[in-house]
Amino acid sequence: MRIISGTYKGKRLIAPKNLPVRPTTDFAKEALFNILNNKINFSNISLLDLFSGTGNISFEFASRGTKNISSVDAHYGCVKYINQISEKLDFSIKTIKSDVFKYLSKTPYTFDIIFADPPYNLKQEEFESLVNKTFDRNLLKKEGFLIIEHSKHTDLSEVNNFVDSRRYGGSVFSFFE
Repeated sequence: MRIISGTYKGKRLIAPKNLPVRPTTDFAKEALFNILNNKINFSNISLLDLFSGTGNISFEFASRGTKNISSVDAHYGCVKYINQISEKLDFSIKTIKSDVFKYLSKTPYTFDIIFADPPYNLKQEEFESLVNKTFDRNLLKKEGFLIIEHSKHTDLSEVNNFVDSRRYGGSVFSFFE
């Protein structure tokens, strides 16, 4: 995995092999950030990275100047790895070891962008729960949006607040506002 742009453009990061992750491909990540470049000012936003895994998405935002980043993952090894890289690269990423659904039910914070990259085998009801908890609890700031990465075999176009999706290989980014 590599950081595509910003302060650490081109930096390669090698995650431990024992982490239960499927990092977003560089191809898909580059396409996503090309979309985001036209929508946001990276230095002025807050990001919540759910199912953060290796921290791939959090690191990309941090390299582009985002200071307010929270990364949530239930796996201790993932949280530990994100903390190690954050310290090494002097990123201010706040890590939370928690079940994502429990975190969404309890957090008092709001965010400009919530990015979720759950396991591709998540059930349809769980994808819908992610969206519903986000909007029912008003976790997005005005003009904010939720992005969910999922398999091309999952269709979220009928879920509340859906606005668009983009497919890159076997991955799809669905946007909700």
